[in-house]
Amino acid sequence: MAFLDLIQLFDTTIRLATPLLLACLAGLYSERAGIFDIGLEGKMLAAAFFSAAIAYSMGSVWMGLLAGIGISLALSAIHGLASITFRGNQLISGLAITMLAGGMTVLVAQSWFAQGGRTPSLTDDSRFTGIELPFAIGPSEAEAAGRPLSQLIAEAGPLQQIYSELISGHSILVYIAFALVPLTWWVLYATRFGLRLRAVGENPASVDTAGVSVVGLRYAAVMICGVLCGIAGAYLATALQAGFVKDMTAGRGYIALAALIFAKWRPWYALSATLLFGLFQALELRPDMIENVTGVAVQAQLLGALPYILTVVILAGFVGKAIPPRAGGQPYVKER
Repeated sequence: MAFLDLIQLFDTTIRLATPLLLACLAGLYSERAGIFDIGLEGKMLAAAFFSAAIAYSMGSVWMGLLAGIGISLALSAIHGLASITFRGNQLISGLAITMLAGGMTVLVAQSWFAQGGRTPSLTDDSRFTGIELPFAIGPSEAEAAGRPLSQLIAEAGPLQQIYSELISGHSILVYIAFALVPLTWWVLYATRFGLRLRAVGENPASVDTAGVSVVGLRYAAVMICGVLCGIAGAYLATALQAGFVKDMTAGRGYIALAALIFAKWRPWYALSATLLFGLFQALELRPDMIENVTGVAVQAQLLGALPYILTVVILAGFVGKAIPPRAGGQPYVKER
């Protein structure tokens, strides 16, 4: 396997891991506060459609991003109302949101654009494009040299290939997603809000006794979850792809939940887990690379199933203990 092929594989890994990372961090905030949310898939799907639809209609990808965050926040508010205010079953509420989004996006897309449940392709200002970092070999340098970009990168040294192909060239949402990892760690472990958020997922009664609103903290966590799911969905439709297609999340919300369990509800572990799962997805697109290295042919479907297989292994207790927050999934009833 050539060094550049390996770099390109890791580049694809980063692109595919970004929506998983955003959704995993979204679930991290919610579940740390004691609210299980299997509706990540639905919120991402709804955000993907509305971000693409508004970006196409208004010609602004930033308006599309705001629309994606807005619809995700609305669905998060519904989930919070059902599971926090009315103390309903959190799993059923999340599943209902996913089912609602699955049907709503296709219905509205067909009514709006009449293209079989998809949006028109996004171009120019309607989608996020890669950012060319200083000193990186990018489209502008290739245009100035009058040579193909792939040829310039192939002729560059290893460090320049890593910088130009792996670090540079991503959309702004990729850099935001990776910056959110240390920010999330700081919020959860170095701020009063984070301490209270983690406490409300472990022992909400003690938080209530201290005079802090359990309901307020849980709603805050659910809303943060909505914002991150909105960004994840918008990334899928306006950066990773150029428009919305039916069921384009393709189970990424559930894979993010698997990554969250694998990461044991910790931010840095979440980064490692989503990169690992992103690598599996990248290899699913390039199974020939494994065969070239090992000489063993691997089915692409097996690589796609590996995240779920690893989650089952974790739940079976073979790789440490994945213990969720103690008050997770339990509605809080204030004692009188």
